[in-house]
This record gives sequence, C-alpha cells and structure tokens, in this order.
Amino acid sequence: MAVDLTQDGELAVLTLNRPEALNALSFQILRDIGEAFDKVAHMDVRALLITGAGDKAFCAGADIKELRNRPLMDQKTGAELGQSVFAKLDRLPVASVALVGGYAFGGGSELAMACTFRLAAPNAVFGLPEVKLGLIPGYGGTQRLPRLVGQGRALEIIKTGRNVRAEEAERIGLVNAVVEGDLMQAGREIAGKFTRYSLPVLDFARRAVTRAGDTTLEAGLEIEADLSTLAYRLTDAEEGMAAFEEKRKAEFKDG
Repeated sequence: MAVDLTQDGELAVLTLNRPEALNALSFQILRDIGEAFDKVAHMDVRALLITGAGDKAFCAGADIKELRNRPLMDQKTGAELGQSVFAKLDRLPVASVALVGGYAFGGGSELAMACTFRLAAPNAVFGLPEVKLGLIPGYGGTQRLPRLVGQGRALEIIKTGRNVRAEEAERIGLVNAVVEGDLMQAGREIAGKFTRYSLPVLDFARRAVTRAGDTTLEAGLEIEADLSTLAYRLTDAEEGMAAFEEKRKAEFKDG
C-alpha cells in the first residue's frame, strides 16, 4: 500500500509508503490519503503523525506525469481534490504533526503546511517549485505559506521556487522545531504535550487561532469570547478548575 495507516497507542500514524518514487502524490494516492483521514476521524486516538517512508523524502510532490495533457476541467478538478483532501486535516477532531525528513516539495510541502504542527529532520528541504514548471501551487500552498511565514516572505519563496532548508524553515516559522535524532520519537513527545488535555478544548483553541489570520481583530475577539464561553460549559472545565484548586492532576473526559 502506498498509504499506510496504523495505530500506536493514543496516536494514529499515516505513512506515505512509496519511497521508490520519493513518496510522490498521484491522484489515487491523494484519494487514499483522504480516506485515511476519514478513518482517523473515527479512531480512538488523540493525535495524528504523518511521515514518509525512506530516508530521502517526506513527499516530493505531485506525480508530474499525471499533470500533462489533461482537459482544462480535469486540471481544476485535480487542484480541488488536493485542496479538499488536505483541508480534512482542519476538520479532524485531533491535531496532526508532520514529521519531515528529506524533500518536501510541492504537494509535500502543502501537506506538511496543512498539519497543525511540523517537525523537521536536519536534512529536510522544503520548496514550492511550481514556477519552474510554468505553474503555481495548487493544493493550498499560496494560502497556507503566507499564514505561516508572512506575505512578503511567502511571495519570495513561491516566485523564486527556491528551496528552504530545515534551519531556515525553523527560523521563519515554517516548522516548529528541527529535531536531531529520532523524528518519530520526537513526534510522539510533542503529541504527548497536548494529548493529555481535553480534545474539545484543544479544538476550540485551534479554531480561535486559525480564525485570527482571516478576520479583523474585533471579529476575532468575538469568536474567542464565544469559544471561551463554550469551553466553560464543558465538564472538562469544571474538572480542570477543581483539580487546580485541589492541587491534583486533572482527569479530562473530552466532554
């Protein structure tokens, strides 16, 4: 299988398993990824880790052979497929962590950017090189990159098609951390920092922060107030505040 989905305790692990093609994304693989995300939504897990098989690449992007000589509407449908699959990560009830080793080009970078968090090995190389093919990113890159690194820097990266190595990616906010050593273990560790908290509350926090990038401050504050009020209605809020007063560890029930 080119897309493997397994469960490791409280974690779901999705592996792009096509190392001979640098884990490139065919349209069928995109569909398989979408189906895997749908399964994660119904699994008893608290986070999703996404990685690529082999040492050379997380994901080298789209399968270029599939992009040529297609009718106009098929080209648009292909872009919408990639966008819709990656957008499923925004709707998952759990956070996702991209574990990027080696190349993450085109759709590979776009998949990583769609995740909640990104960890990179020292050899990680990001890039949106579509301009070199006479194209622009089509799976969300033009929208997610500026939200992560700012519009000016995103324009420079996209318009030059240049590579962004791990150290720079961390400096500009494209990745959360560069990890020396076992990337999968680092993914488990960062997931462990938030999986012990209430899943609905984590979702409220993610929704509030995400909306900050596409609305006014006034509207964003209203969204925050609404979501904060909803959090107070959870039994997890009562448990959390009671545990604080009683100087014990909270036992959240996700409700």
